[in-house]
Amino acid sequence: MKRIDKLVKIYSGTEVTVILLKGRLEEIGINSTVKNGYKSGIEAGFVGGVQSAVDLFIQLSDFERAEPIIRDFISKNRS
Repeated sequence: MKRIDKLVKIYSGTEVTVILLKGRLEEIGINSTVKNGYKSGIEAGFVGGVQSAVDLFIQLSDFERAEPIIRDFISKNRS
């Protein structure tokens, strides 16, 4: 049985950029979780949060392998 590790937020951005980074991490075998508070709130009947703030989480144990991908992604996607 795989041990469940603590989730850490590694990136916040638009839904499009989060999906792009998620794909890059999946290419090296790292699973991630997307949290879209705005979309979840609307689906639950609430309005709140920032429409463009989508968060990406990975397990803490994957952070060391993911860090170079994250740094490269952020440096290439600065506005």
